[in-house]
Amino acid sequence: MLARAEQKQQTRHALLNAARQLIDAGRGFGSISLREVAKAAGIVPTGFYRHFDDMDQLGLALVSEVGETFRDTIRRVRRNEFELGGLTDASVRIFLDSVAANRSQFLFLAREQYGDSRPVRQALTCLRDAISSDLAADLALMPKWQHLDHAALAVMADLVVKTVFATLPELIDTPAERHPLQLSPQAKITQQLRFIFMGAKHWQGLSSIDD
Repeated sequence: MLARAEQKQQTRHALLNAARQLIDAGRGFGSISLREVAKAAGIVPTGFYRHFDDMDQLGLALVSEVGETFRDTIRRVRRNEFELGGLTDASVRIFLDSVAANRSQFLFLAREQYGDSRPVRQALTCLRDAISSDLAADLALMPKWQHLDHAALAVMADLVVKTVFATLPELIDTPAERHPLQLSPQAKITQQLRFIFMGAKHWQGLSSIDD
């Protein structure tokens, strides 16, 4: 019984890996067919339905997968900030290392946040919002942000997470050539985050803004 359960889990992973491999080859998730995924995973198309009802459900499983990886990465960044007193550069390095180690997952996130599958887009938006909420809660615990109220911290967290999500495509598919004056994607995201944090340090919160 255990062997059968393990085999089922292995086949499920094979389907997820097959979908990510097709995306890595340049395909959009919305253009991939069930038959293509099944063939790449080495099973017959009818075997797909033992694991997922349709391609959208497989897409949601991919969202859940990258969500777990993203949250694990955030936990390591949080440890760098809280326990080690880390700087922005170190936190960005932790994130970039995770992106490199889990490239296919983050490639899926980078592309499909603007992809053709509406359920996947919506799930990725929910993931982004959940990560923003978690980050706002973390920022509230840091002494250097005590001058900001909850609403201001939420705005700050949202800006940080949206910056990361928006920069992911460049981080994963770095252009072969760029203008000499342009920053590398890695340097760009570091400077963008520094800009946000420096501004937030001197910001008095939403209540200070005139109507």
